Amino acid sequence: MKTTETPAPVPAESGATVSKVDTAARPQKKPKKEGGVLNAFSHGFLILWAFMVVMPLLWAVMTSFKDDSSIFSSPWALPDKLHFDNWARAWTDANMSDYFLNTILVVGGSLIGTLVLGSMAAYVLARFHFPGNRFIYYLFIGGMSFPIMLALVPLFYVVNNMGLLNTIHGLILVYIAYSLPFTVFFLHAFFRTLPTSVAEAAFVDGASHSRTFFQIMLPMAKPGLISVGIFNFLGQWNQYMLPTVLNTDPDKRVLTQGLVQLAASQGYKGDWSGLFAGLVMAMLPVLAAYIVFQRQVVQGLTAGALK
Repeated sequence: MKTTETPAPVPAESGATVSKVDTAARPQKKPKKEGGVLNAFSHGFLILWAFMVVMPLLWAVMTSFKDDSSIFSSPWALPDKLHFDNWARAWTDANMSDYFLNTILVVGGSLIGTLVLGSMAAYVLARFHFPGNRFIYYLFIGGMSFPIMLALVPLFYVVNNMGLLNTIHGLILVYIAYSLPFTVFFLHAFFRTLPTSVAEAAFVDGASHSRTFFQIMLPMAKPGLISVGIFNFLGQWNQYMLPTVLNTDPDKRVLTQGLVQLAASQGYKGDWSGLFAGLVMAMLPVLAAYIVFQRQVVQGLTAGALK
């Protein structure tokens, strides 16, 4: 009966690799945790920043449900009961309802016009090459660096000569012109990241340029439109300088003008609870818009930054 003999192990030569058994037998060192101090510092800074941002908002909401005596006697304490009459008084007596409606009309109309015109201009500048393309693009970029304070006086005379002073549609046109440079700059970078094969396939199928833009390219740019729409909404909702100069009619004031008027009247009436209620009313639409579209805002920023 023959037996199979196990061959003798071959001695390892110099420079040979170490066997797996020897490697497993050796105790492996755990990799050092890199960036631990930096991560702790960044998280601590973010927590501090969140506290600095959230606390004034919570304090304003809490104060809007207090009466005037509690606001000064115990400003950091919780309200003894919820005074909803502050909100009703600010909505009716302080004419916040009219200011709110005027703001919705102005911001809604200007936001739609800005997105439509800005997306069309950005798409043409990003997708088509023609003489003067870069010149027009840099004109829009230059509009971002132009201080609005320098344009207030000539803008007032231009709007007045056109018969648009103290009108809702006149303020809408000014808001659109004010927001177009940033919108074109943002969407120009976004349209350049979209694939050209989809548009070329649409052209092969016989689609026109307008149909390709509105039915194919514009839906693909939805994250960018939502992102720039949120930024424009924040800027136009909180705009104070332009309506103060171009909208002096008391019946057509927007929320920012109404809040200033309400704050100025406190020296005679002392309705601080109503003032805080009106302030929270002005903040709620902005917070709601960002909470609803925060995911789309992040997607639009990241998609526009990568190509």
